[in-house]
Amino acid sequence: MSDRTRAHVFVSGKVQGVYYRANTRDAAREAGVDGWVRNLADGRVEAVFEGPEDAVESMVEWCHEGSPAARVEDVEAEYEEPQGEDGFEIRY
Repeated sequence: MSDRTRAHVFVSGKVQGVYYRANTRDAAREAGVDGWVRNLADGRVEAVFEGPEDAVESMVEWCHEGSPAARVEDVEAEYEEPQGEDGFEIRY
C-alpha cells in the first residue's frame, strides 16, 4: 500500500558554494519530502528524497535547476525502497 518512494540523486556541475543544499532543503520541506542533502569531495551534491511518488519526482526535476546561482550539468537518480527518512536535513 506504500505510495512512498525514494530517489538517490547525484548532481554535478557548479553546485557547491551556491546555496544548492539550503535551497534543496527548503524546496524539499515545501514539497513534504523527507531525506537529506550533502556536498561530496568530488564537487557533486548527493541527495536522498523520500515521500509520495509525485513529490519525490518533482524534487528530482527541481534538481535540474537547483539554486539560482547553480549551473547543473547532470542529474543521476536511482530509485530505491524507502528507508523511513524523517524530516529533511543538510548533512556535513
